[in-house]
Amino acid sequence: MTKVAIVILNWNGEKLLREFLPEVIKHSEHPDVEVIVADNASSDQSLSIIAEEFPSVKTIVLDKNYGFTGGYNRALKKIDADYTVLLNSDVAPGKDWLLPMIKEMDKNPQTAICVPKIKSYRNPEYFEYAGAAGGYTDRFGYPFCKGRIFNELEKDHGQYNHSADIFWASGAALMIRTKLYIQEGGLDEDFFAHMEEIDLCWRLKNRGWNIRYVAESEIFHLGGATLDYKNPRKVYLNFRNNLFLLIKNLPNNTLFIHLLQRMLLDGLAGIKFLLSGEFKNFYSVIKAHLMFYGSFAKMYHKRKINLKSGIQFVHKEMYPHSIVNQFFIHKRKKFTELAEIEKVDQIK
Repeated sequence: MTKVAIVILNWNGEKLLREFLPEVIKHSEHPDVEVIVADNASSDQSLSIIAEEFPSVKTIVLDKNYGFTGGYNRALKKIDADYTVLLNSDVAPGKDWLLPMIKEMDKNPQTAICVPKIKSYRNPEYFEYAGAAGGYTDRFGYPFCKGRIFNELEKDHGQYNHSADIFWASGAALMIRTKLYIQEGGLDEDFFAHMEEIDLCWRLKNRGWNIRYVAESEIFHLGGATLDYKNPRKVYLNFRNNLFLLIKNLPNNTLFIHLLQRMLLDGLAGIKFLLSGEFKNFYSVIKAHLMFYGSFAKMYHKRKINLKSGIQFVHKEMYPHSIVNQFFIHKRKKFTELAEIEKVDQIK
């Protein structure tokens, strides 16, 4: 059995493979580490490029495009490793990035998932949108990070150079115990893409596992390689999947009040899109809600299954207030300005 498998999910990404695979290979050389590309039935030259230019890289070839969730679920069933890193195809790892995460997993058996510091590939002095220095959520399910709230990115001044428990780890570079991933059903394929890693982390936290940010490890993420942040398809997936998150994972005593409040906030977001002339994004919000209503019974059934295995539903890494209110009304644009979470983090 291999110690670590680095699995890169690919779909028609020959340009990204040529740009980023050399960096992955260079900074992951170790006899107990293997690099694997799981291919979602690409129609470009991805597989021939890997075979000819990167012979040390193994491949798992899937019969069709299963999306981010389905692709990884099928690939990890073929992995024989203690730990698996889900690594985006547009990531350049920093030097010695793996060792601190391996140390975290070896030292702390209750750590299910850990994630490195994620910085911008194009502007490396800044954090990157997809995960920055570890993910959190507010009580309405809005995700944010140390180093990034909504689209406000912080410069890295070393302010988050301490490892800590977090609420969710970005799927851009997520290390997980392979057997646990399989045991817990992996990523929810109804999400297809976006926020599926938050759902996985939330499920695991409800089961008593820890999610950790490892500050000593660093990667550089291009971001937006699949869908731009303002793409209507991404807007649709984010709004729909956020509602899926809430119904699947919130405790009984807060589910319906927080779900209702979140729907009202989504309505305000839709109106903002409409007034801004972003008609496709407005339609994406409407479409997301219609799909959620149609999927409500299915998601509620998943919820009942999830809650049966849960042992802990209150998490100190969940911000108890509204990040929307703090960001837009009180103009608190940095994680350190959110006193409640900062206080919790310093106690650790």
